[in-house]
Amino acid sequence: MVKTMEKKASKRWIWIVAAVAAVVLLLIIAIAAGSSGKGLPQTEDPKDSEEIVVMHTSMGDLTLRFFPDIAPKAVENFLTHARDGYYDGVTFHRVIEEFMIQGGDPLGNGTGGESIWGGTFAYEISDRLYHFRGALAMAHSSLPDSNGSQFYIVQGTPVSSALASQMQTAKFPQKAISYYQQVGGTPQLDGGYTVFGQLIDGFDTLDSIAAVKTDSSDKPVEDVLINSFDFTTYGEWKKS
Repeated sequence: MVKTMEKKASKRWIWIVAAVAAVVLLLIIAIAAGSSGKGLPQTEDPKDSEEIVVMHTSMGDLTLRFFPDIAPKAVENFLTHARDGYYDGVTFHRVIEEFMIQGGDPLGNGTGGESIWGGTFAYEISDRLYHFRGALAMAHSSLPDSNGSQFYIVQGTPVSSALASQMQTAKFPQKAISYYQQVGGTPQLDGGYTVFGQLIDGFDTLDSIAAVKTDSSDKPVEDVLINSFDFTTYGEWKKS
């Protein structure tokens, strides 16, 4: 599951905690964040040959691209589970509006699931992938290298000028800061989780899922289901 956070008293309270956590996490990745001369693939259009997956949910479709050259194990794990039907009928069991939607646990309570290799696998954290709005990332527990089957998709909020200033101090690439300011996201999670994909279509579905009524454990009162997946390429998807 996404690393345990203190229970929220309100949505505003979540982001107060998040802003404090951001300062620490930005410093953790400060050195790495400015080290790569390569681009940020989430900000670039996919190539026509790239594999694209359409996740059909009970509330609409979520269309995803992947970055196997940067997070190969996470991509292989997710795509294999999706092809094998592992996620079919599984719920989004944890939903926090203006933050993220989390699924991939066959038990539906945040305690289950495993990787395609059995058990868990190591994190693949990169200075080229960020928690922009729509980022697809592996959820994990507080234990080291505990990626399993659970994942989340970032909804996030606009990045404030104060947080952008902190990111500049931490020497984030200016392109990443600018893109955060353009689309929003959750930069406080950078450096702690494996980002391995990006939503390219279905942001209305993401927002609808994030807005559902939830209980005190952030579980939707009415199940939001992952029904099935379609696999194609970006070039073919554009034609449809």
